[in-house]
Amino acid sequence: MAFHFNRKLPIPKEIKAQYPLSAAAAARKAERDRQISAVIRGEDNRFLLIIGPCSADNEVSVMDYICRLVPVQEKVKDKILIIPRIYTNKPRTTGQGYKGMVHQPNPEGAPDLLGGLIAIRKLHLRCLEETGFGAADEMLYPENFWYLSDLLSYVAVGARSVEDQHHRMTASAFDVATGMKNPTSGDLTVMMNSVKAAQSRHSFIYRGWDVDTTGNELAHTILRGSVNKYGRTLPNYHYEDLQTLIGLYAESGLKNPACIVDTNHSNSGKKYLEQIRIAKEVLHSRRLSPDIRKLVKGLMIESYIEDGAQSIHENIYGKSITDPCLGWEKTERLIYEIAEEC
Repeated sequence: MAFHFNRKLPIPKEIKAQYPLSAAAAARKAERDRQISAVIRGEDNRFLLIIGPCSADNEVSVMDYICRLVPVQEKVKDKILIIPRIYTNKPRTTGQGYKGMVHQPNPEGAPDLLGGLIAIRKLHLRCLEETGFGAADEMLYPENFWYLSDLLSYVAVGARSVEDQHHRMTASAFDVATGMKNPTSGDLTVMMNSVKAAQSRHSFIYRGWDVDTTGNELAHTILRGSVNKYGRTLPNYHYEDLQTLIGLYAESGLKNPACIVDTNHSNSGKKYLEQIRIAKEVLHSRRLSPDIRKLVKGLMIESYIEDGAQSIHENIYGKSITDPCLGWEKTERLIYEIAEEC
């Protein structure tokens, strides 16, 4: 047999009981979720900013970063709703390398899936309890969502997962904003089909249960650029790209047309400083076109305490060990500049 079964892991209910969410924090999250939903539905004109490290690699530095966002959010609260990125699963193109906190609570340690499930719940719980932010995470593994289902305010389905039926149907059960990225090929019809699937009702098998879902009207698109057959990155955040997406939404009949622009990944070619320019170009497009302003609800930005990226073994505090990120000083300045433009 190809599998070696190590141990039976606790079910989500058991982990949640061990690390419960307080009633006060749950109420704050519900209000925050309501505000985010209002933005996606077009009932609130504020701008969403999904921002934070490429991967959540260290509880201390990630919480340090998120705590820095708290006073910034207060200053821009009339213009921007900040959603911290706490991405605890890291997709790997070849399957090699650091796969995120859920696999390795200690990036330099051996895989520890039980320790990882506890670590990611504790980190998301701390964020919500200590700062009032409900965070965003990527749904890399649909079965793992339920360990965090009471904590997340935003879910992203990544470029490598968006064509998968199980991801799409699982997203149809969520009651929080859920972004479906365009695939790495750049085919926008795949992304639109994924939104349609997520907004629809389904019956399927989930965690050994026969389940029904009601559809998620908050499912929307994320533009993250693509890679062509020669391996070259192709951005899709320009004015013309956004107009194309407006046309696709008009033909689709989907509810709550909305788009988030990912300023990194194939939009920037992973040149992290380009995120500043890309953010400003998207804001400029919103100024030029009322239709783009109505469609583009926010940005996704990769940011941490220190600029750039490092190897796992360098141990520079607050510096990404996966994709390079904007450092804090540039990030804070950019957030205020975005608020001025919104």
